[in-house]
Amino acid sequence: MRLARRLPMPLSHVVRVDHRESATVVRRRRRVVAGTSVAGAALLGASLSTAPGSREFYLSTGAVAGLWTLGGALSGPLHLGWIESRDATLRRPVVTPVLTGVGAFGVFYAGALVVQRIEVLDRAVARVLAYADAGDSRLVLATTLANGLGEEVFFRGALYSALGGAYPVASSTAVYTLATTTTRNPALVLAAAVMGTLFGLQRRASGGVQAPLLTHLTWSALMVRFLPPLFRRSHRTQER
Repeated sequence: MRLARRLPMPLSHVVRVDHRESATVVRRRRRVVAGTSVAGAALLGASLSTAPGSREFYLSTGAVAGLWTLGGALSGPLHLGWIESRDATLRRPVVTPVLTGVGAFGVFYAGALVVQRIEVLDRAVARVLAYADAGDSRLVLATTLANGLGEEVFFRGALYSALGGAYPVASSTAVYTLATTTTRNPALVLAAAVMGTLFGLQRRASGGVQAPLLTHLTWSALMVRFLPPLFRRSHRTQER
């Protein structure tokens, strides 16, 4: 019974926190968010037009991560958020978002088995995973995690706060997905729509960026580690 009381509330439950901001902060946030959104989307598209494993790839993806993070930081105050247990205890979200990231990876791994049978998506995923296969695996992981951090600081931090309105989850996910279209990769766009919705719901429920950030980092690390071997084995089998 004690363990049951410490279980987190469902994702639909919103922790009541007051993050009201002054008009000056709101104006500054919206200006920074607008400029960062355009520049970040353009740079993201350019980064995935470079050669996998090249110096240009690491520099451009590092620049994308830095731009998202800087834009989020300059926009105004960001909040970590809380997770509420069934006994009404509030704590910083750690275990639940990490487990959510593991679960999301499991869903995507199962989905990858289906994607391999759809030629268009199979080619799109293979193009993305070429960046994970080429070059130093430590640099690939570092740039992946840096971009995951930057995206959450900006999209679920600054952008989510700047948009406000009645549907912040839908609107922030739409902008996140639209930014990803500059890569011209349908697999990345689809992943952005699905995971952006999950991250947005976590942001709404917790009132901060820590939950979606930890989920994103966990999911990204597992995707980079375990998805490339799956597609390598599949393509070897097809070649035979």
